[in-house]
Amino acid sequence: MVPLLVTVPLFVAAGPSAAEADDDSGEGWAVAADPPAAVRTSERAAVRIEGRGYGHGIGMSQYGAQGAARKGLSYRQIVRFYYPNTKLAVNRGFLRVLLTADTTDTVIVRRARGLTVRDSADNKAFKLPARKGVREWRIVPAVGKPAKSAVQYRDSNGWHRWRVPGRRLLRGDGTFRRPGPLRLIMPDGSTQAYRGALRSASPSPSSHTRDTVNVLRLQNYLKGVVPVEMPSYWSQPALRAQAVAARSYALNLKRRDGHAHYDVCDTTSCQVYGGYRVETDATNAAVKATSGETVEYKGKPALTMFSSSSGGWTAWGGLPYLRAHRDRYDRWAGNPMRSWKARVSRSTLERAYPALGRLKAVRVVKRNGHGAWNGRAQRVALRGTGTTVRLSGSDFRSLLGLRSDWVRIKR
Repeated sequence: MVPLLVTVPLFVAAGPSAAEADDDSGEGWAVAADPPAAVRTSERAAVRIEGRGYGHGIGMSQYGAQGAARKGLSYRQIVRFYYPNTKLAVNRGFLRVLLTADTTDTVIVRRARGLTVRDSADNKAFKLPARKGVREWRIVPAVGKPAKSAVQYRDSNGWHRWRVPGRRLLRGDGTFRRPGPLRLIMPDGSTQAYRGALRSASPSPSSHTRDTVNVLRLQNYLKGVVPVEMPSYWSQPALRAQAVAARSYALNLKRRDGHAHYDVCDTTSCQVYGGYRVETDATNAAVKATSGETVEYKGKPALTMFSSSSGGWTAWGGLPYLRAHRDRYDRWAGNPMRSWKARVSRSTLERAYPALGRLKAVRVVKRNGHGAWNGRAQRVALRGTGTTVRLSGSDFRSLLGLRSDWVRIKR
């Protein structure tokens, strides 16, 4: 999902991913005849772009949710507006979250009162002793026996193996748990706190590597999602709508894309999850007020996509409840993402596609037909002295680091 408050660079060159190069002598090019000689090179080398919205525009607009809340809509009304043809249901349970920042094969936690380790082979738990001088505990793959796990502790003299009662080693993956949040030691030495349990998880039974997975209740997972997806000072109806959407989105991913050892990740590839440290009173209240509520379509969790701002018209998402429709709530004065401008270096496009030669013009050749300028760009053509390159509106946006693909090239 698209974070609300991230500044997107406008001069990032990325390699082309879906371009076609051919000749084109068509009419209607929107940019780029050479200006009078008096104009400075830095000015005539720029492509001027106007845009609307931030993100893909599919499903709920987060700024739109806040705008709707300001108009007096409840969170359920907001959800119904952005996800028509769906029903609200109640779903609870646990979620396994891949913690991508922990790139090691070990799970290291700070010592804490009530700390236990559980063996996944038979689900038996062992209480870890509160030894004087112990600073940290860790789970590592056993040497020569990758399917098993060793439990170790660190004191002032370094790391030592702890003999698991009755078995020396854990017979499977190991999981740390305690009554309160666990403090995970990251590869750079920093500490991150997480509710629930922290598991040293094998991607497959024969794997020689491990991933760190946070296993926790769905409700507690949401507490670490909502405040990083939406500003916590926004109104409760907007925050509650975000909680319902994020809960449903996670369950949909779990059902469709669940891996053997985790259900969702903690980045924008799934949805951002920041753990215990990002929680706020306001967002926790929103999660509690919507406890278990999810959006369902035909009895299954809906793919409740959302982005920062629709720009005033949502985009078609390929499902009956992800329709393209006018979004009157996104159009309020406090939405800085509704419209924007950018100046992009012509050389950025020339470097990305050397066959272009010197860029002469940029043209949007196909749009989706919804909203101002006839909608979002679906196909864009770049005409140069060497050839013409065609790419999707999404690739054009990604190439230039634009906020959305709802763009107009200014003359």
